[in-house]
Amino acid sequence: MAKAQPKLVLAPAQGIPFNQLVLSQANVRRVKNGVTIEQLAADIERRGLLQGLSVRPLLDAEGRDTGTFHVPAGGRRFRALEILVKRKRLAPDAVVPCVVKPADAPVSAEEDSYAENVHREALHPLDEFRGMKSLVDQGSEIEDVAARFHVTPAVVRQRLKLACVSPALHDVYAADGMSLEQLMAFTVSDDHARQEQVWELVQTHHNQSAHFIRARLNETTVPARDPRALFVGVDAYVAGGGCVLRDLFEEDRGGWLQDAALLDRLVLEKLGAEADRIRGEGWKWVEVAIDLPYGFEHGLRPVEPIHTPPSEADLAEVATLQAEADALEAEWGNADEIPDAVDARITAIDERIAMLAGGSWAYDPADIAIAGVFVTIDRMGALEIETGWVRPEDEPVVEPEGNGGDGDDAVDQGEEGAVRAGDGDGGEAAAAAEPSCEEEDEGLKPLPDRLISELTAERTLALQEAIAGNPKIAFAAVLHNFVLACFYYGRTESCLTISLTKVGFGFQPTGMKHSAAALAIEARHAAWKERLPQADRDLWDALLQLDGDAQAELFAHCTAYAVNALYEVAPKYDNGRISAHMVDRRLAHSHVLARAVDLDLVAAGWKPTADNFFGKVTKARILEAVTEGKGADTAALIDHLKKPDMAREAERLMEDARWLPEPLRTPRLPAQAELLGGAVAELPAFLAEAGEEDAPLAIAAE
Repeated sequence: MAKAQPKLVLAPAQGIPFNQLVLSQANVRRVKNGVTIEQLAADIERRGLLQGLSVRPLLDAEGRDTGTFHVPAGGRRFRALEILVKRKRLAPDAVVPCVVKPADAPVSAEEDSYAENVHREALHPLDEFRGMKSLVDQGSEIEDVAARFHVTPAVVRQRLKLACVSPALHDVYAADGMSLEQLMAFTVSDDHARQEQVWELVQTHHNQSAHFIRARLNETTVPARDPRALFVGVDAYVAGGGCVLRDLFEEDRGGWLQDAALLDRLVLEKLGAEADRIRGEGWKWVEVAIDLPYGFEHGLRPVEPIHTPPSEADLAEVATLQAEADALEAEWGNADEIPDAVDARITAIDERIAMLAGGSWAYDPADIAIAGVFVTIDRMGALEIETGWVRPEDEPVVEPEGNGGDGDDAVDQGEEGAVRAGDGDGGEAAAAAEPSCEEEDEGLKPLPDRLISELTAERTLALQEAIAGNPKIAFAAVLHNFVLACFYYGRTESCLTISLTKVGFGFQPTGMKHSAAALAIEARHAAWKERLPQADRDLWDALLQLDGDAQAELFAHCTAYAVNALYEVAPKYDNGRISAHMVDRRLAHSHVLARAVDLDLVAAGWKPTADNFFGKVTKARILEAVTEGKGADTAALIDHLKKPDMAREAERLMEDARWLPEPLRTPRLPAQAELLGGAVAELPAFLAEAGEEDAPLAIAAE
C-alpha cells in the first residue's frame, strides 16, 4: 500500500523590525528594469507594503543565530523601504511583514530569488484597462490615476477608451482572437452593436487591418475636415449638442462628427444669418444652398458691379500711409526682430492702401432691385457668395418700338402671319393697301414694309451665296453666334438662325460642381471671358483678330455646352418635346462623338462608390457589378452582407477594377457586315490594291 505524501507546511509569517533586515547577496536581480526604486518608494508611501519580504535568519561562522535576517527575495521592496527610512517617512525599527524560511532550508536562497521573478506574470492589458476604469468609476480623477501609476493622462484616457469597447470584443481579445491594434481601432465608435457588427464583417475578409475597421465604423459620420464642419467649426457643433469621435491612438485630423443632421442645420443657420445680412442690401432674392449645383447659373443673366475710381481724398490718404510705411521700413528694415505692434501696423497700412488705391465696386440700385444672390460654402469650408444674377421672370419689360410706317402701309410681318402677294385674299388686301403710283405727295415718306421685305429678301439670298463662298467668314459667323449665347447673356444680335442651347442637369450627383470636368470647363470659360471684350458690339472685330487655332478652341468650348447625352424618361403620350425615339437617337449620336474623342470615364477619374452607384442600386445589381469587375469568387465574399455594408465593401473591392456601369460605357461599333445589312459591296478595282484585301474599312461615323 502506497505511503501518503506528507502535508505541505508553509513558512511562518512574522513582523520583523526593519533595522534587523539586510539585503542578501543571494538576490539574483542585478540589472535595473521596470519601475524605478524611487517610484516604488512613492507607491509604498501612499498605499503601504502590499507584499511581504522573504527572509532567512543570518547565522555567524559557528552557525549561531545573529538576530538579523537577510532578504534574498524582495530586494527592490527592501531598497524602497530604505529610502523611506532615510527620508524619515518610516521609523528605523518599523515592523515589516516577512515570510521567514529556515536558514538550512533544502531550497537555496538564490533559487527563491530567481523563482520569485521568473514566476511573476505581468497583468493582462485587458485587466489593466478595466482596473483603471474601476478607479475612475470610484471617483478618482484621470490626472490622479496617471500620477499614481507614473503615466501621462493621455495614457489613462487610452486605457479607459479601450475598457469601453464591447464586452463581447473584450472576450475575443482575451482569448487572443484579435490583436491589440484591432481592439484599438474599435474605440472610434461607442456603439457596441455597431462594433460587433463590424467585427462580424471583418471575419469574412482577408483585410482585417485596423485601418479597415476604422473605415467601416466611420462610414456614416462626417470627417472634421468636411467643408461643412470647417465652416461651422467643431466647437460650435459640440456646443449645439453634437458628439465628436476621436481616435486616441492615431492621427484623426480632428475626428468624426456623428450627427450629420445637426451639422447641416448649423450650416444652414449660419448661411441664413449671412443671407439676412445680404437681404438688407436690397437684393430681390437671396438663396441659400449647402452644395451649389453645377450649372446653377443656367438661364440667369449676370449683372456686373460698377467701378468707381479712388477720390482725391483717398489718394491723399494713400500718399500719407505710403510715407508712414516707408518710414517704418527704413527704421526696421535691417532689424533682426520686428515688434509685434510694428508688424501689425505695417500689415494694417498695406491693407488700407490696397482698399483705397483700388477704388470701389458697387452694383447699380436698379440691378439690385431685380437681381439676387446665392450664398453657399466652397470646398475649403469658406463662405462663398455668388452675387448679381437676374432670373428670366425678373427681366424688365421692354416696350416694342413702332414700325415707323403709316397706318395704311403697315403690314403684319410675324412669322405665322406674313402676307405675301398671290396668297388669295391676303394678296389682294396687300395690293389694295399699296399706294397708287399715280398718287404723289409732297415730301418723302418711309418705304413701305412690303417693299423693304422684298429688298431684304434679295439681299439675304445674295449674302447666303457670298458666305457659302467664304468658309472662313462662315465659320466666324457661327462662332460669333455661339459666343454671344455663351458669354453675353440675352445678346442674340446675330443674323444667323442657328441657336446654341446650353444643357441643364435636372438630376446630378452631389459635388458634381467640384468634379474634374466641371472645374476644367469653369477655368477655361473664365480664361476666355477675360480675353473677350466686355461689350458684345466689339465681339465681331475681336473674333476676326484671333488666329485659326484660337478660333477653333473657342468654337469647341462653346459647342461643348450644347452637347446633350442625357437620358430622359419619355412620357407615355407624346408631348411634342421629347419621345423615346428622340432619346434613343440622341444617345446613339453621343456614342459616335464619344468614339471620336476617345472618351474614357475611368481615365477621367470616375470610380464606382457607395455614394454614386452601389448605394443606389439593389443588392443583385451590386453583386452583378462585382462579378463583372472582379469575378464570382470576389462577389461571393459579400453576398451575405446587408445592403449598406455590401455597398461599402463593393466600393473597396472595385477600387482598381476599371469597371463602368452600362450608362457610362461607349458601345463598340458593330461589324462591317452588320452595318451594311449583311451585304458587303465589292471595292472598285483602283481601291482593291494587291495586299490590301484584308485592310479594314473606315467607318464614316468615326
